[in-house]
Amino acid sequence: MRKNIKLTAGIAATAALALGLSACGSADAGDSKALVVAASPTPHADILNYVKDNLAEKAGLKLEVREFTDYVLPNTATETGQVDANFFQHKPYLDDFNKKNDTHIVPVVNVHLEPLGLYSKNIKSVKDIKAGQTIAVPNDTTNGGRALQLLAENGLITIKPGVGTNAKLSDITDKKGLEFKELEAATVPRALSDVDAAVINGNYAIEAKLSPAKDAIALEKADGNPYANFLAVKEGNEKDARVQKLAKLLNSPEVKKYIEDTYKGSVIPAFGAAK
Repeated sequence: MRKNIKLTAGIAATAALALGLSACGSADAGDSKALVVAASPTPHADILNYVKDNLAEKAGLKLEVREFTDYVLPNTATETGQVDANFFQHKPYLDDFNKKNDTHIVPVVNVHLEPLGLYSKNIKSVKDIKAGQTIAVPNDTTNGGRALQLLAENGLITIKPGVGTNAKLSDITDKKGLEFKELEAATVPRALSDVDAAVINGNYAIEAKLSPAKDAIALEKADGNPYANFLAVKEGNEKDARVQKLAKLLNSPEVKKYIEDTYKGSVIPAFGAAK
């Protein structure tokens, strides 16, 4: 039986204190202590639970998965030692988070890519999006910029040259008559019925029963994509034996097959050292 503790953004900090979690994750923690990993529910926690249920015991790893539904608390909990590691983010987001919050989270190993997609309840093709219509986009810096790049690549907007993944709405030089609604990434799928189209992160699309591979009217390309999601820890804990065991398992042939069989192209294995 899984012992996941699902923590919502509104209660996670309080719950962590109530549990009386002590700082952990140092390199000398020892293999006998459970490795506590914060993760988004889908696909991150699903992948971790596959490892927990099928691979961890044989590898001598005790694994505890704690689910968070936002993109802030997993990092703050890792920084303060309330959890040992997290698995939910990509490098551009982490770099921006560390800079803004003076945190010291570092990547350990890449695991998968969740292609960002453009979705609509009524529009079947990008070419059918017209002036005057509204598109919802994530409001955090990196995913917002990533969303605008996807729209630009599909000819829906024009943005300033050179801004890359740091693009903001103010960097749009031609909106093509479109309107934009900025929302927290986790809430964008719920707004899909209220806008003409929405750019949704892969994990939130899957949670909303959308298939990026089938339902997106525009989807990020996998080749050369910098947004691989990885296992991360507080700086200094990279060599923790438990972390190294989990990193190896997350890049195993068994996990590759699980991702491919379970998500059928909506989540793509992206193994290798994270930089």
